[in-house]
Amino acid sequence: MFFTADYAVNISQFCHMNFDRKDLSDEKLIHFYKSILLPRMIEEKMLVLLRQGKISKWFSGIGQEAIAVGATLALDEDEWVMPLHRNLGVFTTRNMPLNKLFKQWQGSKDGYSKGRERSFHFGTKEHHICGMISHLGPQLAIADGVALAHKLRKENKIAVAFTGDGGTSEGDFHEALNVAAVWDLPVIFIIENNGYGLSTPVNEQYRCDSLVDKARGYGMEGVKIDGNNLLTVYDTIKGVRKYCIEHQKPFLIECMTFRMRGHEEASGTKYVPKYLFELWEEKDPVKKYEEYLTSIELLSEEKIEIIKSEIKEHIESELKIGFDSPVLIPNTEEEVNDLFAEKAVDFDVKVIDNSLPSMVNGQWSINSQFTTHDARLIDAIKEGLHQSMQKHSNLILMGQDIAEYGGAFKITEGFVNDFGKERVRNTPLCESAIVGAALGLSLQGYKSMMEMQFADFVSVGFNQIVNNLAKIHYRWGQNADVVIRMPSGGGVGAGPFHSQSNEAWFTKVPGLKIVYPSTPIDAKGLMIAAINDPNPVMYFEHKALYRSISGQVPDEYYEIEIGKAKLVEEGEDISIITYGSGVHWATGYAMKHEDISFDILDLRTLAPLDYDAIRSSVERTGKVLILHEDTLIGGIGGEIAAWIGEHCFEHLDAPVMRCASLDTPIPFSIELEKNFMANARLDEYVKKLMNY
Repeated sequence: MFFTADYAVNISQFCHMNFDRKDLSDEKLIHFYKSILLPRMIEEKMLVLLRQGKISKWFSGIGQEAIAVGATLALDEDEWVMPLHRNLGVFTTRNMPLNKLFKQWQGSKDGYSKGRERSFHFGTKEHHICGMISHLGPQLAIADGVALAHKLRKENKIAVAFTGDGGTSEGDFHEALNVAAVWDLPVIFIIENNGYGLSTPVNEQYRCDSLVDKARGYGMEGVKIDGNNLLTVYDTIKGVRKYCIEHQKPFLIECMTFRMRGHEEASGTKYVPKYLFELWEEKDPVKKYEEYLTSIELLSEEKIEIIKSEIKEHIESELKIGFDSPVLIPNTEEEVNDLFAEKAVDFDVKVIDNSLPSMVNGQWSINSQFTTHDARLIDAIKEGLHQSMQKHSNLILMGQDIAEYGGAFKITEGFVNDFGKERVRNTPLCESAIVGAALGLSLQGYKSMMEMQFADFVSVGFNQIVNNLAKIHYRWGQNADVVIRMPSGGGVGAGPFHSQSNEAWFTKVPGLKIVYPSTPIDAKGLMIAAINDPNPVMYFEHKALYRSISGQVPDEYYEIEIGKAKLVEEGEDISIITYGSGVHWATGYAMKHEDISFDILDLRTLAPLDYDAIRSSVERTGKVLILHEDTLIGGIGGEIAAWIGEHCFEHLDAPVMRCASLDTPIPFSIELEKNFMANARLDEYVKKLMNY
């Protein structure tokens, strides 16, 4: 086992490095030296600035530079890299302006993330670098999506993702490698095995002899190399890149190295045995490469000093510009506006405004310019998807069993025949990796729809949604053009793990749009709008409504505006604010109680909420009942009630009431499920309001 307390080795043998230049020119070798020296000297300067309090935090890659630099040198400049916080060499080798990097590390407004992100938690499309998040594993699956885009376009390109020895314990590592192998994706996964995950040594992380042994289990090739030998790293990545392109397969590389500083500077290194520092000091990647170039007379002491002097002067010059940043003055309007990518205007798509009530013989009346047909909710969703696939040749559908089988609810049945398996893709059971792959597709200009087989299963993809998809545009301006379909809700006797109403899990996450149609016309229009939107959209569809609700739907390709509620009925006595199944509970109740004048508002979009429509409904009645199938505590009804109390208090004639399902898991038994549902208590709450 590598890096255990009783690890012993002959230092003279261990420290020997064999540098093989192969066909590299003298100029290339010198360029490589400057490339590996630059991040080392920047880091040394950063450590000084950290002690001076001029930057707040630093994750050092000293001792590991050969991996980031060698790998990036071996790639084309337009190939995406998913680095970690010890990969400064990726950023410098991509020739990113140092002054702007300095601004980023200080949290300046004119850095790469407008002061919103930490040192290496940012990305840049210009330089094809995707910013990491602190959870370490999720960036691996993003590389899958990028590689899938290359494969679909038949481009001779790859994607590269970095992880550490600790990160290989994450479920995302397994999912990303498995998807890459199953889909034959040209991805290089690089493990920087530096012996420790913060303070946890690798013998407490895994039990295999080498992490590269895991490659065989996924059906991919792998190799373990000396991560401190710059030429070995470069040559390996160069050769593996060629293999991935020619064979359209992934590859795993384990780079053995060592972290010469703490996890970050505050944590120190007391937990690391002293002899390991002594041993690895003799394998310093910068020092050993410098010695090699000196031995073949490409470098001399004089030339080394000239190069170091030039780099130092460059760093100081860029640092001066970096510190010359204006004081960051928060702009609340800009902060809020940067949450979402702006949607381009498409004059070819019609937008239907059916936000006001208009009923003819129990059916929605649609402007006569449209030809219509009767459709169930499930049919309308299918039509919206199908027409979107015809409209967008770059739209990819992904999900468990969605191809030949047509999905658990048969919504994509027949799509494989119409669009092929490249665009309608069955996935392994790995929700997190598929959400990550969807984001990777977006980096390359693709749209994607992922079907959660049941909304309940989203919990295992939660991190990717709330920390990657939702935050990426705010963090560094990258959009996430992803729709996640969420078959949800009860009423079908499916029990606690196939019936949840979990939309409120996401309504508090800035950066997500959330829609929940209750009628076929809205289901189709909101599906098309969600796919046309460049931002991540959670599309909730109620399973019990799939085949029980029908109505007139336009044949044409059209949108229903996201963020706009629909007034189902206009009334004077009680406002029922609801969505999904609640709309049908409310209208059904109103039909049986014609003595009460109900104002029924279908929210349709839960994020962003249509506060204007909510206010108008409150003003019409003065009495408000918020109705939803979700449980009471933590449901979105609490947020709406609070907003009404704060902004519409003067219009209220009674307390805002909430009618929700029981605060228990949803039970399996039909009778227990009926008792669980909010609908069981609707009459009670209406009477309370009427009698107040």
